[in-house]
Amino acid sequence: MSQTRPLIDTLKQELRKQRITYKDVSVALGLSETSVKRLFSEEAFSIKRLEKVCELLHLDISDLVYLMERNIELTTELSLEQEQELVSDVKLLLVALLLMNKLTFREILLIYDISETEGIRLLARLDRMKIIELQPGNRVKLMISQNFQWIPGGPIQQFFESKVQLEFLDSSFNGAGEFRIFVSGMISKAGNAEIIKKMQHLAKEMNDLNVESESLPLDQRFGTSLMMAIRPWEIKVFEDLRRIEDKRVFGG
Repeated sequence: MSQTRPLIDTLKQELRKQRITYKDVSVALGLSETSVKRLFSEEAFSIKRLEKVCELLHLDISDLVYLMERNIELTTELSLEQEQELVSDVKLLLVALLLMNKLTFREILLIYDISETEGIRLLARLDRMKIIELQPGNRVKLMISQNFQWIPGGPIQQFFESKVQLEFLDSSFNGAGEFRIFVSGMISKAGNAEIIKKMQHLAKEMNDLNVESESLPLDQRFGTSLMMAIRPWEIKVFEDLRRIEDKRVFGG
C-alpha cells in the first residue's frame, strides 16, 4: 500500500507538536536545511533517514505508522458478514487479494477473465467494505492497516484451511524455489516458545520482503506462500500404541 504522503504528513505533525524545526532535522541528518525541505516536499525519505528523524522524535517507525493509521482510520479487521461475502464470490476474493498484493486494476484485467464492467462492480463492493478507496480512473488506494488480520477461525481462515491448505501441501517440494522441512523432537515449554518467536520473526521478514518487492515489475514478482506450524503433538498411529494415556497438559 502506498502511504508515503500520509506518513510524511504525520511526520510533519509530530515535528510541529514537539517544536522540532527543519534546522534540527538537518543537523540530525547531516544535510542542509534546503535539502531537508526538498526531502519533505518530494517525499523522498530513505528508511535510514526516516529512522533518524523518528529517533529525533523519540519514536520508532512502527509508532509513526500507528499514528498515521489512527489519523486515516484504516481497516484492521472485517466483520463476519464481510468475510462471508468475500468467500461467497471467488472473483471478489481474488481481486481483493491481488489488490492487497499491489497488483493494479489493469494488471488484474489483463491476467484474469474479468471484464472491465464486472471489475468496476467488484471494486465498488470492495470500496463499500473499506478494503479500498476507489478513485477516479479506476485507481485504487488500499485502506487496510499494516496490522490487518482475518478473523481467527472466521470464513477466510476456514476457506484457506478447507480449500487452499491441502492443495498447497500436495507437492513433492522438489521444484525450483520449493523447500520443505519436517523436524520432530522432545523440547521444553521454553524451547517451544523460542521456536514460535523465531517463526513470528520469519513471518515479519517475509512481509518486509513483500514490501521491498512492490517496486519491481510484475513479471519479476511471483505469488509465494510460506507455511510454518508447530504444536505439541503425537502422531495418531503412535498414540494408539500407548499402554498408558499421556495425561500431561502442555498449557498447565
